[in-house]
Amino acid sequence: MPSDERWPQEPVRISTGTAQVVRTADDPDGVTLLVNGVPSSHLDLADPTRLEFEYMQQMTAVLDAFRPPPAALTVVHLGAGACALARAVHAARPESRQLAVELDGQLAALVRSWFDLPRSPALRIRVGDARTELGRLPDASADVVVRDVFAGDRTPDPLTTAELTADVSRVLRPGGLYLANCADRPPLTLARSEVATVASVFTHVAAIAEPAQLKGRRYGNVVLAATDASAVLDSPALARALRSLPVPAHLLHGTELSGFAGRAPVRHDVDEAPRP
Repeated sequence: MPSDERWPQEPVRISTGTAQVVRTADDPDGVTLLVNGVPSSHLDLADPTRLEFEYMQQMTAVLDAFRPPPAALTVVHLGAGACALARAVHAARPESRQLAVELDGQLAALVRSWFDLPRSPALRIRVGDARTELGRLPDASADVVVRDVFAGDRTPDPLTTAELTADVSRVLRPGGLYLANCADRPPLTLARSEVATVASVFTHVAAIAEPAQLKGRRYGNVVLAATDASAVLDSPALARALRSLPVPAHLLHGTELSGFAGRAPVRHDVDEAPRP
């Protein structure tokens, strides 16, 4: 297994805990960034377009259906990690302009020094709270917003609400695309509620995951995709592309998605003001 002196072999302290880069014997070009011991990002050092995490493969399939490469995109990433998806977008669409928001400034500095990430203006990393930084972006300034933020094994509640989703819609250009990574466990209560929440803002919504995950058999990731453009998410070509992934995924939309969401409630910001 090759050695690499760009990063230490032991965990490094960061503002939110620890970060560590590890290799595996059967993946000589691949490295995984662990944050607090949990896999956060996987990078292929030789091929930026190779995405190991299945939900990122699913997101890429939606991006390609939305606007085929090499067309440039303006992308906002809420949650940066090692910027694996941003790195892949840049490799496939080199004229793209991307902004990644990362809460932990020490982690942002480390991944810049450890990995060959695109430089500004191709990829800017902004340190700050994802919701706060989203609120500072101009109206109609992005083609795509990606939400991939976790505290432990779930997305912080303030990033799952209708109010947050409305702010995403504000930042997107007309017909823009919202992609959100929702991790959930049986019976997928959060994922169903997130579908209802996103559908309260966007006209067209889809959920994407492995069939076993959508049936609520285990913990895993559900990708939510949303847009106000009618021809993106109901494309047979997108459904085929998702079924053709190394781990086939299923696209839920229309009446099938409505059945999945059922009567799940729309999530809203919690009013934390003192009550009389």
